[in-house]
Amino acid sequence: MIVGIDLGTSTSEIAFINAEGLPEPIPNHLGSIVTPSVVYIDERHEPVIGLEAREKLMVEPQNTFFEIKRMMGQEKTLSARGNKYTPAQLSSFILRYLSDCAEKHLKQKVEQAVITVPAYFTDKQRRDTVKAGELAGLKVERIINEPTAAALDYGAAHLEDCEDILVYDLGGGTLDVTVLELFEGVADVKSSCGNNALGGKDFDEALINYFIKQIEKESRVNVSGNPRVRSRLKDAAENCKIALSSQDTYDIDLPFLFTKHNKQPGGFFHTVSREDFEGLIRDKIESTSTQINTALTDAGLKAEDLDLVLLVGGSTKIPMVSKFIGELLHFESRRLVDPDMAVVRGAAIQAGIIEGVLDENAIVLTDVCPYSLSTEVLDDPNPFFRLTKCDILIKRNTTIPVTVSKLYHTVADDQTDVDVRVYQGESTSPDENVFLNHFLLSGLPKAKAGKEKVRISFSYDLNGILAVTAESVSNRKSAGITINATDAQVVIDDKDDIDVSKWIDSPLASKYRTIINRAEKRLQQSDPDEFADDLDTALYNLKYELAEGSTDKEYLDELRYELLEVLKTYDRR
Repeated sequence: MIVGIDLGTSTSEIAFINAEGLPEPIPNHLGSIVTPSVVYIDERHEPVIGLEAREKLMVEPQNTFFEIKRMMGQEKTLSARGNKYTPAQLSSFILRYLSDCAEKHLKQKVEQAVITVPAYFTDKQRRDTVKAGELAGLKVERIINEPTAAALDYGAAHLEDCEDILVYDLGGGTLDVTVLELFEGVADVKSSCGNNALGGKDFDEALINYFIKQIEKESRVNVSGNPRVRSRLKDAAENCKIALSSQDTYDIDLPFLFTKHNKQPGGFFHTVSREDFEGLIRDKIESTSTQINTALTDAGLKAEDLDLVLLVGGSTKIPMVSKFIGELLHFESRRLVDPDMAVVRGAAIQAGIIEGVLDENAIVLTDVCPYSLSTEVLDDPNPFFRLTKCDILIKRNTTIPVTVSKLYHTVADDQTDVDVRVYQGESTSPDENVFLNHFLLSGLPKAKAGKEKVRISFSYDLNGILAVTAESVSNRKSAGITINATDAQVVIDDKDDIDVSKWIDSPLASKYRTIINRAEKRLQQSDPDEFADDLDTALYNLKYELAEGSTDKEYLDELRYELLEVLKTYDRR
């Protein structure tokens, strides 16, 4: 049994594929299919999850954690009762609780899961999510983007449709906008854009700050630094936000909330209108036009090209959200999926595909890399400046899985080491991107600057996790970073030296002799530039496989085709 889990900012859910082949949410021990993403550490230092933990937020905020998802990927620890916890550890308590509920409901062990994350989660946030799963005793079979999961939930019931769809996913803590094409059972993601710091909790915070100002105005008491008061105001703000989605006003009634200057108890009684609430959050909702326009542009579509706009996430229940999207796109958004359950249902569908229980009628899914991924290279050869830039190998919204390689040169005489640095982001400036990690490739032969070549390869997998390798072209020394569930591991690998001139001894040499000779001739005629690097790489790859004794004709023909394409480029110069 592989389950699907929506690990959310506000709430988390778990689901499976039932005997009828349909995704079915699993209730927790209280019988609810929605579990608040709150962790309370009790007197025995044991974690309590869900509604009971949320109730403790009022009386013991110092031992209670919420909105943990927003802290994923950060190098920080949180304390309770003298113990320290990382965001991944706290998230693992929620995942363990959900899997325990699933085991009791299904009456079998649950040790594998598909877990959803925001499409715009960084590499570190994704790794922390996988780590949380493993700490909970789960093998994470797949990390899937939340809007893609929601599209799976819709697409599984519309296998024959052909539509261009925009998924607007506004949850408790994050925003994702994804554009995809659904055609004949294939959900092909074209682009994703998002904001990992915008969601329903920001709307709650706007209300809380409004309440605090009203209290100060009425009673001249500043309660912003009182955690117990803020906890009660937070609960009131959440109830107010939910109520105003279906009614025009909401009454706040909080007696004995704080102590006045005269030592008497003070309360907060206030009526909030929907208009008041919309005024507090209007700028936040309107700011999402940036992500919508970027996603459409990256997908090569205009608003009028869309066939469907799907609203996903609890925060899309706010009437102002659907009204804003309708006015921006001149398109009526539709709730054809359950905004609260679509993501976990989609995760269960993906789990069913992996498990094989949906293989006959399963929808085929493609996804994209939401960020550009780059390595740092020398931009200015002037020895006094040595300016660097980020050279992008994988562009954002590239379909995954994907592997991209590029050839680089050494920059100094007798250089024997290369420090390979990896970045995430859209800027050419390293300082403006997110630094992921680095490793050292050693053992390069001493030579003049620019003579030794190093091939850098980026591989981005279906879980959105990156692996990077670097290889010396001349002696096949290699090193790399394999990013796994817990940390980045540096792997050093010395390959056997291969004399590529031995390609001529291959039993298949005659088939490729003409193209190799032609490429060698062109290379001799070319000045050192990017074209020569591409030609050299393509030629080397084919020679190497032949010299190594490869008999995989299909792969060798692919290498021949790549070499031919580079030569065609040369002929057009």
